[in-house]
Amino acid sequence: MSVADLILINGNIVTMDPLTPAVAALAVAGGRIVALGSTEEMKALAGPQTRVVDAGGRLVLPGFQDTHIHLQDSGCDYGTNANLDAAGSIDELKETLSSFAATHDGPWVRGVGWYTGIFTEHNLDRHVLDAAIPDRPCFILASDGHNACLNSKGCEAIGLVKGTEDPFNGHFVVDADGVPTGMLFEEAVNWATNRMPEVTDEEYAAGVRYGQALCNRHGITGVLDALVMERHARVYRKLAEDGELTVRVCATAKVFPEEATADALARVEELRRSNDLEMFRIHSAKFFLDGVMENRTGVMIEPYSDAIGGNAPLMFGHEQVKELFTAFDAARFQIHVHVIGDGAVRAALDGLEAARDKNGAWPSLHQLAHIQFIDPADIPRFRTLGAVANVQALWARNEPSVTDVAVPMGGPERSRWMYAFRSLIDAGAQYTLSSDWGVSTLNPFKIMETAITRQPPAKNGAVEPFLPQERLTRKESVMGYTVNAAASAWRAESTGSLAPGKYADIIVLDRDIFTCDVYDIGDTEVQLTLLGGREVHRATGFTG
Repeated sequence: MSVADLILINGNIVTMDPLTPAVAALAVAGGRIVALGSTEEMKALAGPQTRVVDAGGRLVLPGFQDTHIHLQDSGCDYGTNANLDAAGSIDELKETLSSFAATHDGPWVRGVGWYTGIFTEHNLDRHVLDAAIPDRPCFILASDGHNACLNSKGCEAIGLVKGTEDPFNGHFVVDADGVPTGMLFEEAVNWATNRMPEVTDEEYAAGVRYGQALCNRHGITGVLDALVMERHARVYRKLAEDGELTVRVCATAKVFPEEATADALARVEELRRSNDLEMFRIHSAKFFLDGVMENRTGVMIEPYSDAIGGNAPLMFGHEQVKELFTAFDAARFQIHVHVIGDGAVRAALDGLEAARDKNGAWPSLHQLAHIQFIDPADIPRFRTLGAVANVQALWARNEPSVTDVAVPMGGPERSRWMYAFRSLIDAGAQYTLSSDWGVSTLNPFKIMETAITRQPPAKNGAVEPFLPQERLTRKESVMGYTVNAAASAWRAESTGSLAPGKYADIIVLDRDIFTCDVYDIGDTEVQLTLLGGREVHRATGFTG
């Protein structure tokens, strides 16, 4: 065997490979793992130039993979705009914006991350933003990406006036006189941003650098960007060609409901052909079948159960979904679907069933992301259709967007099937865990803790678990970020476990998340992150 470039010794290495589940050391050459064994065995493979990492008995795992993240957009948003994540009141939101504006002199003031469980069209409008930013246009995007708000100068700057017609699948909230309040839902957000000053490719590239550094700090070495278009592809491609990416990026290209099937397929096929690099590739087609419950665009099978009632229309026609899914499945794309309400989940499964009936079964691992509500009759269909439940476990806990918004809209019977992850897995569904960053944190340890407890962090006080019968185990949670994530990203042959021949994507943790107090998992810190054996993150104080 050739001399190793790197050896990692004295580790509690959990490989996630059933053939060799645990070892103390491993060796790396040419960016890939070449051997596993004892510390003494691996030391024998060292040469004069071999780097040695001493894990000091710490837990070592395969690098995590986030299979539903908006890396480029959220990196740009959080790297350059006012961060509104911590705002818990109108006054705090205004203060954050005012403080940001005082130190940023751009033509627009932008913010990101406000929480739709607190801020709605009932308490947030252009007048609120005018009080914080009276002299420049202001635009703030909600953490979910489905809602936004403009101040008065922002409305003026983009021509949003009384009588402006709603865009397809979007809505401008208006007051009693028909004047826009500045609140934007769904495609109205894109309508507005398309009329704002253009963000440059270099600014988006800086966003990727910001986001991937955050990923590496939290042990993430691979992602699946859940919405890309030509601009995203152009930026990622250049970064990949220049050797700047420190996460492996797969991506899903957005399909629009107004596109003819043949046109959409031709466009996305060209994106796939043009973007097939080692560190960046497009292999999936992305469909939004509904919006979010917070702005009443989640699609339910039956009308909402709260006092307002009503429902939302599917963003694609039911037959259109079947036609598109069948065409993209036949062209061997992975299909990646945003579904919140149980009606959207059913429409997606119907589309996958039509595709399988027409094209036959193949290991596509088509993904349904979010699955906030599901009708129990549809749970076994995941296994039957080979569909992956791509779940954001951080949301499955008692907090305002759940208790004050979604539960009343779903009613008690349907709310029993909110974030029904345990039921899906027990019924044989394949699954993966992810963040949907910047909707919420990308920190996988906080997400795994919630998957296991169905509670907010203990430091927030005693909060009852939300549907504790739907909890996951520790091992299931780690699988959701490693072997299952790699399969779902179509990278299982080269990542997801620590085995000879696979990339040396490796993380060293400060605690054993399999044995520590479950309420301490979220505080885990990554000591070292290796991508193909190359160090991309080292914690201050780690000397291994």
